Amino acid sequence: MSHLPDRVLFGAAYYHEYQPSPRLDEDLDLMAAAHFTVIRVGESVWSTWEPENGVFDLDWLQPVLDGAHARGIQVILGTPTYAAPPWLARAYPEINTERRTGARAGWGARQEIDYTHPAFLFHAERVIRKIIQRYAGHPAVIGYQVDNEPGNEIFHNHGVFQRFTDHLRERYGTVEELNRAWGLTYWSHRLATWADLWTPDGNAQPQYSLAWRRFQDDLTTAFIGWQADIVREYARPGQFVTTCISYERPTVRDDDVTARLDITAGNPYYRMQDSLQLPASPTDPGQSWTTHGTWALYATADRMYSSRQEPFLVTETNAQAIGPSWINEPAYDGQWRQAAWALVSRGATMIEYWHWHTLHYGAETFWGGILPHSQEPGRTYQQLAALGAEFHRAGPLVAALTPDTDVTLLYSADSKRALTEHPLLAAPDGGPDPRSYQSVLDAYQRGAFDAGLQSGLIHPRQLFGQDPAACAAARPLLVAAGLLVADDTQLRWLKAYAAAGGHLVLGIHTGYGDEEARARTERKPAHLSDAAGVHYDEFSTLRTPLPVHTPDGSPLRLPAGTTATRWADGLLPADGTDILAGYTHPHFSRWPAVTTRAHGTGRITCVGTVPDPALAAAVLTWAAGERTGDGWRPAADSQTVTGATAGDGTRLRFVHNWSFTPSTFPLPTAVRDVLTGTDLPAGDTLHLGPWDVRVLAEHG
Repeated sequence: MSHLPDRVLFGAAYYHEYQPSPRLDEDLDLMAAAHFTVIRVGESVWSTWEPENGVFDLDWLQPVLDGAHARGIQVILGTPTYAAPPWLARAYPEINTERRTGARAGWGARQEIDYTHPAFLFHAERVIRKIIQRYAGHPAVIGYQVDNEPGNEIFHNHGVFQRFTDHLRERYGTVEELNRAWGLTYWSHRLATWADLWTPDGNAQPQYSLAWRRFQDDLTTAFIGWQADIVREYARPGQFVTTCISYERPTVRDDDVTARLDITAGNPYYRMQDSLQLPASPTDPGQSWTTHGTWALYATADRMYSSRQEPFLVTETNAQAIGPSWINEPAYDGQWRQAAWALVSRGATMIEYWHWHTLHYGAETFWGGILPHSQEPGRTYQQLAALGAEFHRAGPLVAALTPDTDVTLLYSADSKRALTEHPLLAAPDGGPDPRSYQSVLDAYQRGAFDAGLQSGLIHPRQLFGQDPAACAAARPLLVAAGLLVADDTQLRWLKAYAAAGGHLVLGIHTGYGDEEARARTERKPAHLSDAAGVHYDEFSTLRTPLPVHTPDGSPLRLPAGTTATRWADGLLPADGTDILAGYTHPHFSRWPAVTTRAHGTGRITCVGTVPDPALAAAVLTWAAGERTGDGWRPAADSQTVTGATAGDGTRLRFVHNWSFTPSTFPLPTAVRDVLTGTDLPAGDTLHLGPWDVRVLAEHG
């Protein structure tokens, strides 16, 4: 059964229990006037649902659900397990998260809980069952959010370590096999018995680190799946179960978690105001828990779509200023509208803001809601009400879109975990950069964006189960960058993909390690070097960017100032391998920066550095070739142009102007303006104002 809504849901998280004075009807009337169709409730207040151990107050939410239903507003009901009540912490102090063995995190924030502990699970299950049983039958409830932004902590609690040891025993069977798999002869770490396994606090062995991080991911997946299964015992047919993902949490593996759910949901927060300006600085930092830069907003949406390779829900995104009290960047006029349509163009089928009213107390007092502290509707409300009217007019046409993909990037959570614990790249201060994997992947996502290409992500288990030839036809350009952790079968699949007609772009460290992150004995990139016509034996950290040039005959078009950054593989091309770009440097010039070679009916291109945006854009523009020559490309450096297919087959185009400066766009085909109903002929000129967006349906 599909749980995708038949139109874009629009609304906010609503916490009537936080309001300093009763105003339920006033709030809901304002929501209805703004074309709200959904609210999220209940996920943050376990101590309200259960003020004392075994004492439940379940009726306080009834008026909220009744009032929403009376106004045609649907409800997503949350389980409150991410915020433990004080009485539970006092009764079971051992459930407090240990961030190092024996070092408890303390209380006073949220998510300080070892959610594998049996005492916690007993009480969590009890309150979940009470809440869901009470409200599953309410006609306003369309779905459930279990927990909230899971995976915030890496647990070092005693019970977790014991379960980890049991997990290793089940996976490897004997300590002798573990010694072999992890190379524990090194530095005299061989185990004689499972009791010899050391706790992870001082560990320096990469294979241990990867296993520990994989295990922590599994704990989060199991916890969310456990909750989802409980909720499904009470859910009515058609109600969905999800969780809201903050994608940079340290122990959430999104494709695994969402496989246990009915639909993906997540929280794409983004910096506003000048952070959304195009053209952008080439050094925009990209994504942490918020994104910085327009390219990163799109990249986050593509990451959310990739979780299940289907449309998704936005459970939280910016209302006013989002962040600590010293960062206040409420959007310029038009930016809320732009960001929402950008997310919809990449598959979002709900836009829900955090949150309805700005809190008057607590840790997030200055995380601005739709209503300010005065609770009087202001500019934010007016802008979002206008957006709600647009979604209402657009109707089902823009719901659950399938976004276009010009370039597919392979996203490896295992490689990310390995390169977090043992980074590949140096930070600006010369120390290790735990975001090494993200930096490598971001280089290509940013490059694709700057080239006007639309990118999509795919996870290993989604990719490697496909027929390589079918994938080459459906996804003709595939980037595998930073793929440190991969088994033999996966690397051979990549080779077969290129042989079947795909264009495979290999970035640094792909094919260097095996499934345990052990360095391979084969020439690098392992299982691919012969087909790629290149291998390398050495590599170097780059402390400063190196200028890059193209030799005669190269199809790359590099603007002045293009550079290689942070890393250089010493690529050694074989006869017949074409050199696309080289370094301008007295030492590094002996090696090419980018090479390519035909393989079968396809091609393998190797990029031996972390490309700056210009180099990545040049490589991907050339690799994409004529497949993107349909005329729907940005006509100004402040524009983005994206495409998607509606459920009825209609081709939709979204043209944005991310600037205070107006711009124009020549229409390559006849279209209908979805929001005004106006028909526009091919060759007509769109006039886009400051921070503007147009939603267009192609005729025919």
